[in-house]
Amino acid sequence: MRLLLILALLIAIPPLILRFRPRWAAAFNLVVTNRILGPLAVWLPGFGVLTHTGRKSGRHFRTPIKVFPTPGGFLIALTYGPNSQWVQNVLAAGGAELETRRTHYHLSNPVVVHDPTRRNFPLHIRVALRILGATDFLRATSSQ
Repeated sequence: MRLLLILALLIAIPPLILRFRPRWAAAFNLVVTNRILGPLAVWLPGFGVLTHTGRKSGRHFRTPIKVFPTPGGFLIALTYGPNSQWVQNVLAAGGAELETRRTHYHLSNPVVVHDPTRRNFPLHIRVALRILGATDFLRATSSQ
């Protein structure tokens, strides 16, 4: 029961911080949420882990993300905006690897899409994305 409360707080606090202080939320997520949610993200619906290569360092990174399937690919919510390092890495490489719901995908042809209406999502997802302030998404085609 205590673990569920902690997980609920870890999931609820960053969106509220993100809405008002994006850099605070990014720091909090990097230090706390990503370390806890990271291993669970491959199991949870709406989440995944993106494996990408640094465009400057050449290092491999694993980033927990909010991901939504679309016909032929995925939409990834850019909750920190399109200038995040991982977004720039994926765009520069022309793709990345995604694991979601314990299934691996190769993503290619990434494109940043600005959609303030969030029309490609069901109502409950649109509401959550609005709370997060997400209006930019990374669209990519996928293959298994």
